[in-house]
Amino acid sequence: MRVILGIGNPGIRYQNNRHNVGFMFLDYLAKSYSLEFTTSKKSYLFAEAKVDDYEFVLVKPTTFVNNSGLAAIECLNDFNAKPEDLLVIFDDLNLEPTRIRIKSYGGGSGHNGILSIIHHLNSVKFPRLRIGIGRNFEHGRMAEYVLTDIIDEERKSFYDSFQGGKILAEEFVKGGLQCMLNLNSKIINEMKTQNANNNAPDEIKE
Repeated sequence: MRVILGIGNPGIRYQNNRHNVGFMFLDYLAKSYSLEFTTSKKSYLFAEAKVDDYEFVLVKPTTFVNNSGLAAIECLNDFNAKPEDLLVIFDDLNLEPTRIRIKSYGGGSGHNGILSIIHHLNSVKFPRLRIGIGRNFEHGRMAEYVLTDIIDEERKSFYDSFQGGKILAEEFVKGGLQCMLNLNSKIINEMKTQNANNNAPDEIKE
C-alpha cells in the first residue's frame, strides 16, 4: 500500500495558507478521484483509492504541522506500509511558487513538519514532493509569510502545477520512487528538447 500524506494545519482558518499547499494538493487529488476523507481513530483523515489496480491512501494529519510525524507513523502502521511507501507533499520556501520538485530522502531543511516525520519514523528515507511557495518576505517574517493566504491571482497557477504533481504521484503509486524519478527525468528531457526545437532556426524546425 502506498501512502500519500500532505502536510498542513487543520481548520478553516488555515485552509488557504501557503503552509497548507500539501493539504490543497491532497484535496485536488481527492476531487479528481471523487473521494471524500474519512475520520480515523488516530491522528489523521484518510481516503482510499486505486490507480489502475494499485491501491493507495491519501492522508491528512489532524495535528498541526509541527506534529505531522504522529500521523505519519500511525498511518504506516495501520496500512502496513514502510517509509519508502510514503510520499510526503509539503510547501517549500526554497522553490519558486508553484514549482514542483521530487526529493528522494534527506534532512528536514528547516521544515517543522518534515522534521517531525523524521523524528517519529526515525528515518530520513521517505520520498517527498516539494511544492514551491517562494520567499517573498522580509527578514524575520517567515512564520507570518507561510501563514498568509495564497491570493486569487496565484490560485490557478498552483492548480495547474497540481496536474503535473498528480501524474508523478500516480507513478509513485504504481511503481514507487524510482518509477516516479524516471518519469520526471523523461518529462524534463522532453521539455528540454521542445525548448531547443522552439529556439532553433525556422528552416531546421520539424
